[in-house]
Amino acid sequence: MTPAQDPNAPASDAAVTAEAAATPSDTAAQLQAAQDELAALKDQFLRAKAEAENARRRADEETAKARKFAVEAMAQELLPVKDSLEAAMADASGSIDAIKKGVELTLSQLRGAFERSRIQEIAPAVGERFDPTCHQAIATVPAEQPANTVVGVLQKGYSLAERTLRPALVTVAAAAENSATAS
Repeated sequence: MTPAQDPNAPASDAAVTAEAAATPSDTAAQLQAAQDELAALKDQFLRAKAEAENARRRADEETAKARKFAVEAMAQELLPVKDSLEAAMADASGSIDAIKKGVELTLSQLRGAFERSRIQEIAPAVGERFDPTCHQAIATVPAEQPANTVVGVLQKGYSLAERTLRPALVTVAAAAENSATAS
C-alpha cells in the first residue's frame, strides 16, 4: 500500500508546510474572535449584575416606603382620637354624663380608625372552640361545657389582615374527670 492509499500515513511535507503556514493566522483570528466574544460576554454579565443590584435596591426602597406610609396612615387615623381625649381632659364641667358621652364618641372614633386600618377584634363567644392561633388560655376551669371550649374572655384580642396582633385572653373548660378515676 502506498502512502497516498493509507489513510494513517503521514501527509506529504508540502501539505504539512502549507497547513502550518495557514494555521498561525487562522489561530490568531480565532483567538481574537474568542477574546472579543469573552469581552462582550463580560460586559453583558456586568450589566446584568448591575441591573439586578439596582432592582434589589429599588425593591428595598419601595418596601421601606410602604412601611413608612403604612405607619403614617395609621397615625393619621389615630389623631382625631387623641384630639377627642385632649378635649375631654380640658373640659372643666365635670358632668359624668358629658364625660360618658365623650368617651363613647372617642371609642366610636377609635373603632372607625381600626376598621379603616383593617384591625379586627377577637372576642370569642362563650362555648366557642379554643383556637390557639388567636386565643391564649390563661386558665382551665371545671365547667359543664365540652373540654377546650371558651368559658370566659378576660381580654379581647386583635388581628390585622388575618394576622393576630394580640390573642384574646380566655379561660377554657377543663376536660371532665372520668368517674372511674374519681373512685
